[in-house]
Amino acid sequence: MARFINPFTDVGFKRIFGQAIHKELLIDFLNDLLVGEKRITDITFLDKELLPDFSGDRGVIYDIYCTNEDGEQFIVEMQNREQTFFRERALYYLSQAIARQGERGADWKFNLKAVYGIFFMNFQMPNFPNKLRTDIVLSDRDTNEVFSDKLRFIFLQLPCFTKEEDECQTDFERWIYVLKNMETFQRLPFKARKSVFEKLEQIVDIASLSKEDRMKYDESIKVYRDHLVTLDFAKQEGLEQGIRQGRAEGMAKGIEQGMAKGIEQGMAKGIEQGKNEGEMNERLRNARRMKTKGYPISDIADITGLSAEEINSL
Repeated sequence: MARFINPFTDVGFKRIFGQAIHKELLIDFLNDLLVGEKRITDITFLDKELLPDFSGDRGVIYDIYCTNEDGEQFIVEMQNREQTFFRERALYYLSQAIARQGERGADWKFNLKAVYGIFFMNFQMPNFPNKLRTDIVLSDRDTNEVFSDKLRFIFLQLPCFTKEEDECQTDFERWIYVLKNMETFQRLPFKARKSVFEKLEQIVDIASLSKEDRMKYDESIKVYRDHLVTLDFAKQEGLEQGIRQGRAEGMAKGIEQGMAKGIEQGMAKGIEQGKNEGEMNERLRNARRMKTKGYPISDIADITGLSAEEINSL
């Protein structure tokens, strides 16, 4: 049985980085992420749910939303599954944080504060560099000169990180190693080198959870594991469908050409359809189960990602 929580679950991720009482963990991670650029001494957690300015507009719910002592804003997200418009979603999130800095009246001079988006991705994004960290900034296409430092995207593709404990050379790499392997540890490494990991070990110990927090975590881990099972099924179903379609097209166009094209198209289509349908059914099942157990609608929405309207209709 695991001793430490799974940081990729909604509850686990927010327990590590989303608690004001333990904000030194997030401060330390951000400083290691931005080492050599800035030094954050304090953060204040902001309301992670931003309601729309006008009726009918789309609101925004962040995993973690905070500001530092200089007024710069940080949006930190954990994403376990691919989304068709994931890049556009990230752009929308940061743009909303930029736009909300506007003030009424003629005295405001567009003195914007920088907005950073840090996106943990427990998958590899298609057509994206095959590396752990990708930083996106606004810059000149030809000279690469930075146009503005007010908008910054940092994507962290966790499957691309394959280093072992003794291969980690920076504190940022040590953070990634601990997060990626946390559920397999019986004790956290690097505590002698970095005291924050001593504090982290206390926070993530499952035995330290209250009864209420343990119930929320258990439900969150079920959602996470159900997602993995659904994703595996969708991939297998897509593969089988692709093979069947490839064989059918191969009969008409030639075995070699048809198999190659059919398998490629069928796999992509089958995986996408199976994944989308399976994930929605999974989220509805989990929401229905949590609703039966009496969980608040806000908690159900937070864990499953469903809207209050969808939950109330169950």
